[in-house]
Amino acid sequence: MLLSQLPEDVLYHILSYLDYKSLCRLSQVCKSVYLFVSRDAVWRKVAQEFLNTGICPNGTDIYPHIPLKERVKTAHNWYDGVCKRAVPLKWKTKLLPWLQLDGDALFLSQAADIGAYHLHQDSRRLQRYPFEVYSGHKGDVCRFVLTASHLISGGSDGKILVHSRMNDMLMELSGHNQEVNCLDSKDKLIISGSRDQTARIWTLTSCRPRDTIPLYDRVWSVAISPTVSSFVTGTACCENVSPLRIWDVERAECVCSLGSQFRRGAGVLDMVFESPFQLFTCGYDTFIRLWDLRVSPRKCVTEWEEPHDSALYCIQTDGNHMIASGSSYYGVVRLWDKRQTECLQFFQLSSDPVSSPVYCLRFSSSHLYAALATALHSLDFRRSPIHIR
Repeated sequence: MLLSQLPEDVLYHILSYLDYKSLCRLSQVCKSVYLFVSRDAVWRKVAQEFLNTGICPNGTDIYPHIPLKERVKTAHNWYDGVCKRAVPLKWKTKLLPWLQLDGDALFLSQAADIGAYHLHQDSRRLQRYPFEVYSGHKGDVCRFVLTASHLISGGSDGKILVHSRMNDMLMELSGHNQEVNCLDSKDKLIISGSRDQTARIWTLTSCRPRDTIPLYDRVWSVAISPTVSSFVTGTACCENVSPLRIWDVERAECVCSLGSQFRRGAGVLDMVFESPFQLFTCGYDTFIRLWDLRVSPRKCVTEWEEPHDSALYCIQTDGNHMIASGSSYYGVVRLWDKRQTECLQFFQLSSDPVSSPVYCLRFSSSHLYAALATALHSLDFRRSPIHIR
C-alpha cells in the first residue's frame, strides 16, 4: 500500500512524529502527498513550538486565514532575526506616537489626530494620506484603543473621546484635569489613568465617570482583565507603595498589590494580559515581568532584564512563546523567547545622534511596526525565506 493510500487518521498519526524539515521534504514526494501535508491539521502540533505562528496554548488560532505551513516558515525568520527593514512614514516634528493594528489597517496618532492607513504588505511605504482621520483633541493624543465599534482616545487636554467607527458620532468624556496617560476598554467598559493621580471607571452610556479612584501617584498604564471583572493600574512609583495594584471593577476597591521590592521611580509604563491569570509588565526598572494571578499571594514568576539597562516603554506578546519590547534609547526593539532568559534578537531602528524611544510597537504574523519620535519603522519577516533541503 502506498503512503497516500493509508486512511487519513492513520496518516495524521504517522505525520505527528515528524518535525518541520521532514514534513517539508515529504511534501516534495508527489502532488497528492503535497496537498495532504499542506493541511493545517498536519502543522498544528509543529506550529505550537514556534514563535508567532498564531497558535495559542488554549487552541485559539489568531491568523486562521494564513496557512500554517507558511506561518511556520515565517516563524523561522522571526527566530533568526531575518527581515527587511523599511520606514513607511516620516514626519518633521518630534512626537510621542501610539499605534494599533486592525486587520489590514494601521492606526497611528500624530499630535492631536489619529490617522488610519491601509497596509500594503508588498510596499515599502504607506499611502501618503490616511483613509480616515479621527480628531477632536485640543492637545496631543497620549493613548488610544480600538474596539469592534469604537476608537477611544485620551489626550493631553484631559479629555477622553469616543469615536464611532460606524458613523460620525463623537462622545466626550470629561473628568480628568490633566493629561490622560493611559486607557483600556472592553465590553463597553473604559478604564483611564492620568497625571492627576487618579484612575477612573467609565461606561459608554455616560459622559461622567462611574467611579474615581485616588492613587496619589501618576498613573502610567492600565489594563482590563479578559474576564472584565478586574483591572490593573501601573503608577510612577514615586510613593512608598507598589506601583502595581489590582482593582475590582464593581466595587472600585483594591484587591491586592503586586510585588514589594520596587525601587523608587520604577514606574510601570506598559502592561498586557495574556490570559485572565497571566499579566506582563515593563517599565523604568528595565525588567519585563510575568505575574501569576492564580496563586496567593500573587507573585512574579519570571523576569527578563533589558541587557543595556534601558527603560522599557512597550511590550506585546503573541499569546504563546514570543515577547517584543521597545527600549528608551536608539529605537531598540528586542524579541524574546519566554522559554529562554536571554534576549533572542536585537534591532536598532534609529541611527540619529539624538536617540528616540520606541513609544509603541505592534506585530502581525509577518510584520512588526514600531513608532519612534519622527518615523514609523517596519520589519518584514517574510523576506529571505528559509530553504529546506
